[in-house]
Amino acid sequence: MKNLFKLITATVFGAVVTTSAMAENTALDLDSLLKQLEEGQYQQNKQNAAREKEFAQKVSEQDRMLAEAAQTRNNELNRSERLETQFEENEFKIADLNESLTKRLGSLKELFGVLQQVSGDTKNKFHNSLISAELPGRDVFLDELAQSMGTSSKLASIEEIERVWFEIQREMTESGKISRFTTDVVEAGGNKVQKDIVRVGPFALVADGKYLDFNGATGTIAELIRQPAARYGDSAAELQASNGEFVKFGLDPTGGSILGLLVQAPTLQERVEQGGTVGYIILAVGAIGLLLALERLISLTLIKLKVDRQLKSTTFTSDNPLGRVMQVRDKHPEADVEALELHLTEAILGEMPKLTRSLTVVKIISVVAPLMGLLGTVTGMIKTFQAITLFGTGDPKLMAGGISTALVTTVLGLVVAIPTTLLYALLSTRSKAIVGILQEQSAGVIAERAEQNA
Repeated sequence: MKNLFKLITATVFGAVVTTSAMAENTALDLDSLLKQLEEGQYQQNKQNAAREKEFAQKVSEQDRMLAEAAQTRNNELNRSERLETQFEENEFKIADLNESLTKRLGSLKELFGVLQQVSGDTKNKFHNSLISAELPGRDVFLDELAQSMGTSSKLASIEEIERVWFEIQREMTESGKISRFTTDVVEAGGNKVQKDIVRVGPFALVADGKYLDFNGATGTIAELIRQPAARYGDSAAELQASNGEFVKFGLDPTGGSILGLLVQAPTLQERVEQGGTVGYIILAVGAIGLLLALERLISLTLIKLKVDRQLKSTTFTSDNPLGRVMQVRDKHPEADVEALELHLTEAILGEMPKLTRSLTVVKIISVVAPLMGLLGTVTGMIKTFQAITLFGTGDPKLMAGGISTALVTTVLGLVVAIPTTLLYALLSTRSKAIVGILQEQSAGVIAERAEQNA
């Protein structure tokens, strides 16, 4: 294999040499090769000499550039010393001028300091004032004035001082006005619509019977996503439709803090939803108990009326318990006292299930409802402690859900238990009153039969 590779290499090399020789038409022998070497050496020596000459010329050029750089450095050092000396002299001059300025300002320096402080405080007030919704851009001037006086020690001009006074006076004047203006309002759905707005001093903004919120950072006016109670919305609509007459209207002197808390207060439906599954079960059980109690109350009331009407009549009918009990006497005219007493007792016992029907269920509901509320309370506290275990006590919002469930279910249990207990007591009293009338009339019949037998 090695011999084959050598043979191929020699063949290729021979072909290349032959091709080169044919292209140049030159005989490749030892004399010609020596001549080529001598000519190549001569050319190389000639190139080396040119390079040495060029290098010598560059050395002199570099020496010249080095001398110029040294001269430039010396000049700059001298200039630096002169500037440093001038800088120190300027420092002393500035100190003397500042001292002279301070002496000449005197009490005016305190005046400008107070002006700067007032400008900064007023700018913050204007930034969040509802009046800026109608008069935007007032805080920009005050901010620029405060910053210029603080950073560059610039003295305010008479015009700037007068404008500060004017803006403060305008704020006070507008605080006592109810004005109307038109601007863009971001609705609760996100649409920006131009509306007529009524501004009540610095206290409230209303449009279309809805309260608005002003964002000083963006300068936008938006509807409150949650509006306060209906009575506040009605008063806002009356105010907007008013033509100068007096209207009862709720003001928020805190600039929106109380209104924000008011709209965040949960509604009755939201409070019920906080009770969770246990809360819904309590309400369902309470509704069943209430329906049963109302049905019993109506039934017992009608039965009591019929019984009272039967007491005034000598003809016994079967549409009321007393009439049915008294008919037992007529069915057994020959029975002795003991037998008649047993028959009457049997009739009264037969009427009692009709009079006391569903009362036991109402009583059970009145007892079970607070227990179910207690179950919800325990469940909510378990959730609260689980949140504490996982996230700690740093964020109260994490515990709010469990606490809400615990408290709301307790309230719902009591809300169901209290009326059902009262209804049970009322129904029990009425049923016992009817049963008492039946027993009383039965005792009279027995006494009458005993006298006849005697």
